[in-house]
Amino acid sequence: MDARLRRVNKEIADCKNDKTSNIKIDLIDDSPFHLKGSFPGPEGTPYQGGTFEVDIVIPESYPFQPVKMKFITKVYHPNISSASGAICLDILKDAWSPVLTLKSTLISLQSLLCSPEPNDPQDAEVAKHYTTSKSSFDDTAVYWTQIYAGGPGPQGKKGKGTTMGKEPRDEIAIAGLERAHVEQFEALGFERSKVIDVLRRLNYRGPNVAKLSEDRVVEELLK
Repeated sequence: MDARLRRVNKEIADCKNDKTSNIKIDLIDDSPFHLKGSFPGPEGTPYQGGTFEVDIVIPESYPFQPVKMKFITKVYHPNISSASGAICLDILKDAWSPVLTLKSTLISLQSLLCSPEPNDPQDAEVAKHYTTSKSSFDDTAVYWTQIYAGGPGPQGKKGKGTTMGKEPRDEIAIAGLERAHVEQFEALGFERSKVIDVLRRLNYRGPNVAKLSEDRVVEELLK
């Protein structure tokens, strides 16, 4: 058995024996070098109550080269791509150390959910939302946690895998926009999907709304 396989098997076993961290690591297929990690969303954050899954690929030179991780579960967070699940975290790049383990790296991802770094974003649009209107950002992150991670949502109704998860998803809430703003431009004859796309790109939220004239928004809608 080579050193990489021995190390990975030990890390998987250690994680299974640890009943306190709630960090789980499972095989995705027959290869021990392609894994799925999962952990609960941290309490006191918009991600509370959700379960977040992470795709893990072990490179050939592990542990001297960092593991490759990306979120399988969609997450609304400045340092996680809302499209691809790619993660901006130093230990997955140049700050990696061979003393780090799969479990400690997943714990670092869990901590990242507690402490976003909007000034070093992976998703610039989400970062702008975070810095423009934190309360609106939190509402959106709670909704994403509800529909994608099985979180309770604002009314305590479970999302993923429940009857709530089968209800039509609110595209306005997913985009983190105000319904009244979307309807304002819909009333001018523009399609809802186009309005949502433009308002999201313009970061039409919080104090930014006063800075963007209706003409400016219409100009973008007409493109």
